[in-house]
Parts: sequence; structure tokens; C-alpha cells
Amino acid sequence: MQAAVSQGQRPYYRYYVLLILILVYIFNFIDRQILGILASAIKTELGLSDQQLGLMGGMAFALFYTALGIPIALVADRKSRTWIMTGALTIWSGFTALCGFATGFWQLFLCRLGVGVGEAGGVAPAYSLISDYFPPQERARALAAYSFGIPIGMAAGVLFGGLIAHQIGWRWAFIICGLAGLLLAPLFKLTVREPVRGGFDARPLGSQATASPGLGDALALLFQKPSFWLLALGASCSSILGYGLAFWLPSFFERSHGLALVDRSIFYAGILFFGGMVGVWFGGSLGDRFGANDKGNYARVPAVAFLISLPFFIGGIMSPSLPLVFFLFVVPQALSLMWLGPTLSAVQHLVPATMRTTASAIFLFVNNLIGIGFGTWFLGVLSDYLVPRYGADSLRYSILYGMGFYLLASGLFFLAARRLNQDWHRE
Repeated sequence: MQAAVSQGQRPYYRYYVLLILILVYIFNFIDRQILGILASAIKTELGLSDQQLGLMGGMAFALFYTALGIPIALVADRKSRTWIMTGALTIWSGFTALCGFATGFWQLFLCRLGVGVGEAGGVAPAYSLISDYFPPQERARALAAYSFGIPIGMAAGVLFGGLIAHQIGWRWAFIICGLAGLLLAPLFKLTVREPVRGGFDARPLGSQATASPGLGDALALLFQKPSFWLLALGASCSSILGYGLAFWLPSFFERSHGLALVDRSIFYAGILFFGGMVGVWFGGSLGDRFGANDKGNYARVPAVAFLISLPFFIGGIMSPSLPLVFFLFVVPQALSLMWLGPTLSAVQHLVPATMRTTASAIFLFVNNLIGIGFGTWFLGVLSDYLVPRYGADSLRYSILYGMGFYLLASGLFFLAARRLNQDWHRE
């Protein structure tokens, strides 16, 4: 039997739960993105190409991360989400540590597969837990706060990964970060309780959550809601570039601006942290504010943000001045993450409480298979292809050409906005 938590008791406890979920998410992104700052050292020692690095940073992680996400979510809609997340954190942290012992491409590739296996159970259950700890009118902000784990985790992975690698080598960066995650797992399980499913919705589900619909039921419902697929494809297009930039920008700062490992770690960590924190929070706040009267605004907020980000990104890519580059990247880093709070909240509200974890996993399947699996690899392949024409600046132009995906993402979000009011689930 799961221990149900009444949302009417100990009101501040839910903020503790949110805080530790953010901490787990930080480690999720540290372990997911640390490879980017270490790519140059790994490439040199193991003799890899940009295409191979792109495969390790993208497809190696995305393959099992996406394939296992939906089956794990189906279990999480019936069983303890806290146990699933504890196991997931343990697995991905362990495989991150094992990356430090790899001696060749295939060993590191397989370790990254293992990281993806673990992280497959780390996000969708968290979305569902947050939705059962916070009422509907606060969910976009709560999910936005949870999404702070993305910029903090990415910045921490870049900063500490780079500093550790500079002092004692890239292998120890993997080992130390992985072991830290293993220490967090028992604390999470011992202090986070399983809440009542749908406790803030019209008909709380309580112990009847075991009767949750299956994957076929969830898909049948979602196929009647075009806004879900438009949101998923729009997020995927943004993630192609978002994950691609997160992986390749450290190498770009080295190749096109000559920054050493420590310098580019500090420089890029600042961009990720300051830009990301502002963007994630404002996206959630604006979604809750403007979405109350018109659900379509949950999609319009990110659509407009992507359009505004484009000229800043292009300016940052082409500018030769590092101070100007920092400013030009901080602004669009904020804008490009404004989709998280509004979109994740909208996904939770397109289905009943019994389908939230499964719907989240389907959304993540589409987003991550395309975004992670294709984006990092695509920019690496395009960079290799452009070497004869642009030489050391091939990565700069690979990123520049990839900006078209933000334009496509904006268009898809605008289309989703036209259907959200109609598709919104109402008890």
C-alpha cells in the first residue's frame, strides 16, 4: 500500500518536495550534459570525430531514454512514483561514474546508454508528483520552478565538470558527479512521500489509482487533441537546437574564440545559469497569468519568445567580441527556455489525472527522440561537412544554419494555441 499524503496537511511540506525534486533534476542535467564540456578532452584522448561525439551526446543517451520512458510511466501511473525515481537516480548516477573508466568509443557509448536507461524514469513521474502536490492555478509556476533544474544542472555540469577536468582529468569529473548522485538517492526515498493522485482535481482518485487507463487509452485520447502533438513537435524543434547548443557551444567557444577549458567553463556556465533561471521562471509566470483566461496563451508565450530569440542568437554566433557574445547569448538563453513552464503545465491539463505520467512520457518521447537524438548528432555531422568550406569556423556555421528550427518551433506553437481551449481537459 502506498502512503497517501493529504494536500490539506503540512502545507509547507510540498515546497520541500519541490525543492528535492529540483535537486534530483539538477543531477539529471549534470549527468546528461557534462559530456559537452568534456568533449574536447575526450576527443583528443580517444581520437574521436565530431560525428562520434554527437552520437554519444545524442543518440547514445536518447535511444533507451525515449524507448523506456513510456513503459516506466505506465508503471508510475499505477505504482509508487517515488520508488521509481529513486531507482532511476541510482542507475543514471552509477553509469555516469562508469563513464570515467571508458577507454574507447564503444565503452563510453554503452555507458551513455546506461545513463539514458536511468534517466528514463526521472522526469515524467516528477511532473505527476508536482501536479498532485500543487493546485491547477499554481502548476505552471511549480513546474517552472522544477525546471530550474535544467539551467542549474547544465551550468553546474559545465562549471564543475570543467574545473574538475582541469585539476585531475575528465575521467574524475564523471566519477565525482556520479557518486554525488548516488548519495542523494536514499535521502530522496526516505523523505518524499507518495501523494494522493488527483487530490487537487474535481474527483480525487486515492487508492483507485491502480485502475489507471493503459497506453492505448491515453493515445486514443491524445489523438483527439491536435494541440498535444503540436506542442510536442514544437518543443522537439526547439530541443534540436537547445540540446545541440548545450553540447556544442563549449567546443564553439574553444574553436572560434580560443577559450581554454576553465575560461569556457565559467563563461558558458554564466550564460546557462543567468539566462536559464530568468527564462524558466518568466515562462511559468506568464503562462499562469495569461493562460487563466485564454488557454491558448500557454502556447503563445513560448511562440513569441522563440521569434524574439533568433536575432540575439545569430548576433552572438557571428560576433567576434566575447563581452558582447555573453550578452547576446544570455538574452536568448532566457527566451529559449520560456516554453518549459507553460508547455508542461498545458500537457498536464490535456488529460485526466490518471493519465498524466503517461501523457508526460509520450510528450517526452517525441521531444527527446527528436531533440536529443537528432539535434546533437545533426550539428556534429553538419560541422564535419562544412570543414572544407569554413575550416575551424565550421561549427559556427553549423549552429547558424540550425537556427531555422526555432522558427519552425514558433510556428508549431502558434498552431497549438488555436486548439488549446478546445482540447483542455475539464472534469
